[in-house]
Amino acid sequence: MTAPNASPVHGRQPLSNLHPVHQHLPRRPSWLCRVCAGTWPCPLARMLLRTEYRANRVNLSVYMAGMLFDATADLMKLNPEPAPDPGELFNRFLAWTGRGPE
Repeated sequence: MTAPNASPVHGRQPLSNLHPVHQHLPRRPSWLCRVCAGTWPCPLARMLLRTEYRANRVNLSVYMAGMLFDATADLMKLNPEPAPDPGELFNRFLAWTGRGPE
């Protein structure tokens, strides 16, 4: 019997099976990229997300709104004073989702 985490969820591969270039994912609670240590979503993560959601930018925006919600909670706990700037977080997580490639 295989471990429950070893099977794909919703048709996706386990993260451990992804090629390293596709592992530009957030490290919580800092919300830095696991690969390049830049603020997530880093430029490569944005490109990969645009590619994954190319057929439906609305779904990308909804997904990133959820990430913004989670990141705001984590970052507020890490740095309550001064609190993360809402405008910067909006630009980081959502503003780019409706635009063409950067």
